[in-house]
Amino acid sequence: HIDPSLLDRDTFELRLTGCVQFSDDAMESLHLLEAHEVVSMLKAGLVSPLQLIDVVEQRISATNSLVHATPITCFDRAREKAWEIMRNCGEFSSRGFLHGLPILIKDCHAVAGVRFTEGSLLYADRISDASAALVEQLEAKGAIVVGKTNVPEFCAGSQSFNSVFPTTLSPWDLRTTSGGSSGGSAAALASYQCWLATGTDLGGSVRMPAAHCGAVGFRVSPGRTPANGEPGTDLLGLHSISGPMARSVRDVALFLDAMESN
Repeated sequence: HIDPSLLDRDTFELRLTGCVQFSDDAMESLHLLEAHEVVSMLKAGLVSPLQLIDVVEQRISATNSLVHATPITCFDRAREKAWEIMRNCGEFSSRGFLHGLPILIKDCHAVAGVRFTEGSLLYADRISDASAALVEQLEAKGAIVVGKTNVPEFCAGSQSFNSVFPTTLSPWDLRTTSGGSSGGSAAALASYQCWLATGTDLGGSVRMPAAHCGAVGFRVSPGRTPANGEPGTDLLGLHSISGPMARSVRDVALFLDAMESN
């Protein structure tokens, strides 16, 4: 298991003392595992959050120029969060705790210190001062945000194109759309860029992209996850919700446990 006392930036390699040492081939295959499998490995000390961030960075580098799913990354911030979790790795046992699993956040939620565009030129260079309630909840449950996924402008649309970033495409067929408005999250999952990604849904914005890209996502009941913080989402009694997206039903259940409001 990882010994927190050995965590020091000058002795970086010691962070895996006592852990299984994976071959290069095994490390290159971690992105193919399901989220619940990776969380079990994290909990057992068989892999570190820092290793998984490296895996995600490599996958995004290899695929994003084709699908344009994750236009915003924050790997330095993610590695800082990873060190925090690794230093306190024995203190967490709550249901839904993710033990340092990297995740992606839809670019309609603020992440402190990270670009927050909502797909609009009006906010193309905006940096968030604070994180949305959902992001705070997930980070408190041991998730590590590694990037933000593409959206239509202000999440208004059933595709994922805007004037800030290239249009997101389905990794199954680059001639076709990923859907929207959570198309960036769905395409990222289907491209194996990450294991879990957030979405939001008012009239299908989680469900349709999941269907377009062969991922899994569903609209949860209003109030079950922290509110978006988006203005006007309760108009006429209609509630936009934050919902889990993954590549399997079991992983969606795992993610919902982490997303649920206290």
